[in-house]
Amino acid sequence: MNQPTLSTQTHPKALYLLFFTEMWERFSYYGMRALLVLFLVSEVSKGGLGWSSAQAGQLYGLYTGLVYVTPLLGGYLADKFLGFRYAVMIGAFLMALGHGSLAFESIFAFYLGLLLLVIGNGFFKPNISSMVGQLYPDGSPLKDSGYTVFYMGINIGAFLGILVCGYLGEKVGWHYGFGAASVGMSFGLVLFYSLQNMLGDVGLQPIKVKNKVVATEIQPLTQDEKERLYALLILAFFSIVFWLAFEQAGSSMNVFALKYTERQLMWIGFEIPASWFQTLNPFFIFILAPFVSMLWIKLDNIDKNPNGPLKFALGLFLLGLGFLVLVIGAANIPKGAESASVSMMWLILAILLHTMGELCISPVGLSFVNKLSPKHLMGIMFGMWFLAVAVGNYVGGVLYGMIDDIVKTQSISTFFLMFVGIAMGAAVVLFVLSFGLRKRMHGVE
Repeated sequence: MNQPTLSTQTHPKALYLLFFTEMWERFSYYGMRALLVLFLVSEVSKGGLGWSSAQAGQLYGLYTGLVYVTPLLGGYLADKFLGFRYAVMIGAFLMALGHGSLAFESIFAFYLGLLLLVIGNGFFKPNISSMVGQLYPDGSPLKDSGYTVFYMGINIGAFLGILVCGYLGEKVGWHYGFGAASVGMSFGLVLFYSLQNMLGDVGLQPIKVKNKVVATEIQPLTQDEKERLYALLILAFFSIVFWLAFEQAGSSMNVFALKYTERQLMWIGFEIPASWFQTLNPFFIFILAPFVSMLWIKLDNIDKNPNGPLKFALGLFLLGLGFLVLVIGAANIPKGAESASVSMMWLILAILLHTMGELCISPVGLSFVNKLSPKHLMGIMFGMWFLAVAVGNYVGGVLYGMIDDIVKTQSISTFFLMFVGIAMGAAVVLFVLSFGLRKRMHGVE
């Protein structure tokens, strides 16, 4: 296969094409995500839909779940028929249309836009991630680092998308924010289509055609492959736990920023849009990701690099610690309070800890899907991984829908305490399981 030129010391140039394509896709996704719950619960007189938190939580959970369900089908179609490259272009086109549909002030256009985004993401998400892994030969020490670089592109796009779409949506008009997301996705599509020759043959042919034998599709799994897939499925379960809590960033933590956080910068007379607090996550990742990437490499050089399950356990612990910060920060908010002026530093510190946890799980997880999956199941297993994210996102949305009842009968601090228990409990369980899982990975670290 004609691969991009790869030095043993540097990443292939094609990585940066995928980096920028993913950056623009995440610009559109996170820009829209930052606005969705706020738009749903905003009063009709202010251009929103005037929904309750429970209604908004159901739709938010359903949408953020479904955008990670469809990659299972999209990964299969790319593996067997389309190839990763064409699947990415189809997905980008559908998502550009979807975001554009949200910009129209019509409930039909709103639901149509969500449907197009769900379908488009299924074609795009698993297949661009698969292409990153194909840029490197098996056993390359650069692969983990390459996924971390790719993950930085995700978060630069998220930062810019939330900043631009969030400001336009909250300060100018909701549909201007959604329209800006469509423009961003269109940029990504044009970029990928125009510069795809940088990829060589990577992602051009489906695995079925490339291998030229149908037997590859039904080749029995070896015992080692079965045990590696078992380990991957266990990690996927804990990924569900992580994302159901982490995804509160777009729902309950977004509402906490809107209703309970002091956002007024008195010295310049500016109120920070509630959605802007979501820029902190990609900002912290942009700052911390290079250091985390170097840390894993240095620890590996001295044979001290934690295995994947241990990194996952650490990520869950840091996530729980972040929610503990919110529990403390919100401790003085009385039962039933609909507003407060808590210092923004509590929310900032919580997001920092959540980000540190994310860096221990998300890029590591993507790399492990690539390393633990048989080649002929690669696209499907990436789809399975995003299916786990889907379940976590949906459950997270359902849990957010409980916030009004918990705040009325207890407090918002109690609501966040629930996630402390979930995340830290899962961290302890996974730490205990990590030693057995390492054996089942058969040398994959």
